[in-house]
Amino acid sequence: MIRSAKNAGFTLIELMIVVAIIAIIASIAIPKLMSARLAANEAAAIATLRSISSAEAQVQSSGAIDTDADGAGEYGTFAELAGSVPMRTSAAGVAAAGANPADILNPSILPNAFGIVNGSEVQRSGYYFQIYLPDATFQGMPENATGGFTAGPFPDSNNGEIMWCCYAWPVDLNSTGNRCFFVNQEGDLLQCQNRQAVQFTGDGVTIGVKPTFDEVYNATDMSSGLRVGTAGGPQNTIWTPVQ
Repeated sequence: MIRSAKNAGFTLIELMIVVAIIAIIASIAIPKLMSARLAANEAAAIATLRSISSAEAQVQSSGAIDTDADGAGEYGTFAELAGSVPMRTSAAGVAAAGANPADILNPSILPNAFGIVNGSEVQRSGYYFQIYLPDATFQGMPENATGGFTAGPFPDSNNGEIMWCCYAWPVDLNSTGNRCFFVNQEGDLLQCQNRQAVQFTGDGVTIGVKPTFDEVYNATDMSSGLRVGTAGGPQNTIWTPVQ
């Protein structure tokens, strides 16, 4: 018997087979997509840190920020490098906030998006980034919520000529990234597998270990040298070079 065209269609068994095939394909494809996303975000974080390193070297060599007026340039914050706040200046040889609203780095070295500072962090491609500049005792100082040091205290003018560092860590651990990264004025690019048992929470999601300024250093100051390949720091992390 020839089946009528208007009664043609899928049987329940056929539909169940199709659903099962789709489920199998999804179970294979989704983990691969997640893995690819993690790898892409981590690669982007590494590339961003390299861009930040180049930007810091450029602003320091230009002398655009010179808060003690000694002719030697100092390193900058995200907001200064992105041209979203006036640069720190010198008032009678003492560091001062950018008093002239027109004293903006122009052209900016970093894209304008880096001037959007949330607390003291910038968020890009599933990662948080934070720059630290040294005070007189080489303690790391992050920029404030307005993107600078508008109310002080300010980074040390002499130490700020020779030192800075930046960390990157995932916005959502195991979703937007896994590893943490670090770079400094020497271009030392390090990574941490970020598997510590103690984890912090940011913006309502698990972000793994949020590094303090001294996480990579041998002691609690930025002049103590880097700790590579051995556990230590406030979170007992192990940092290795990025290959």
